[in-house]
Amino acid sequence: MASEVTATAANVIRRAGKEMHGIVVSAGLMDKTVKVKLGGLRWEPRVQKFFKKPRFKLVHDPCNSVRQGDVVAITSTWRVAQHVRHVVKHIIAPYGEPIDTRPPIPTLEERIAEKAAKRAAKDERRAAIKAEQARARAEERAAKEARKASRASGGKPVQPTPATTIDDVD
Repeated sequence: MASEVTATAANVIRRAGKEMHGIVVSAGLMDKTVKVKLGGLRWEPRVQKFFKKPRFKLVHDPCNSVRQGDVVAITSTWRVAQHVRHVVKHIIAPYGEPIDTRPPIPTLEERIAEKAAKRAAKDERRAAIKAEQARARAEERAAKEARKASRASGGKPVQPTPATTIDDVD
């Protein structure tokens, strides 16, 4: 389990993109998701000038610890939802409530361990469901065989023969 978590962490770090900084423009409207405004410029060739063109990203906030107006560092991660592909790495400059009073932002290792634990629980639930389905199929198959044997004997219920032992044979 621990080696699996470290291997996953190594893969995520290797694939991780650059760290981006932005301002939280919307927080608290979605659970564990905030909208972050990233800076950007667009060149307008007709006037030979750059204009501001911000980009907006939906970012995963695992503990709902970011508030509107915070300056945060975000990084890419595995897809959490259809449009959420980034996660808050840390708060650079808090706005309003101090960082000490907010829930801490989990590290990459903590997020990977939590994901592995959720996956293990899901696999366990699936195994239990498959075992239950297999048991139900076996019972259904046994009932079907009993009905088939009953029909073959002319409608009379078939009595199971008692198992013979060596004492019975002598």
